[in-house]
Amino acid sequence: MIIRSFAPIAAPDAHTLILGSMPGMASLEAGQYYAHPRNSFWPIMGALYGAAPDLPYAERVERLKASGVAVWDVLQSCVREGSLDADIREEVANDFSAFFARHQNVRRIGLNGAKAAASLRKHAVRYLPVGASVLALPSTSPAHAARGMEEKCAIWRTALLS
Repeated sequence: MIIRSFAPIAAPDAHTLILGSMPGMASLEAGQYYAHPRNSFWPIMGALYGAAPDLPYAERVERLKASGVAVWDVLQSCVREGSLDADIREEVANDFSAFFARHQNVRRIGLNGAKAAASLRKHAVRYLPVGASVLALPSTSPAHAARGMEEKCAIWRTALLS
């Protein structure tokens, strides 16, 4: 089945962009980024920017925007059954040229997992702002259990706040 990502969460003055690959089924059904209750994205955003999962989604989004953090996915659409990145086929990338033209302050790009990194390299690396730091981060997905929440949060903190 063809699935489509969401519009970016981004204020015009965003300086940091966090990219996933494609929302999972729980997120697509909820119409919200990182909606799976075991995904560690919002707990990490709570620790780093005060956008904790116990806040309403709209408030979490506003806290990220106020902190200069944008959230998007590398892919605009793909074919995938279920939620696993390994099952993604027929990738279509988002319009990064237009995004970076509208968000010229982005200097740090965090890649949420290996699939986001691979898809960015494949489709969009030529659009990245000159001099921007591109940081591979451990996936916040519950399927990526090799690292615990505390370790993931420490890595994300070092990458995004140093």
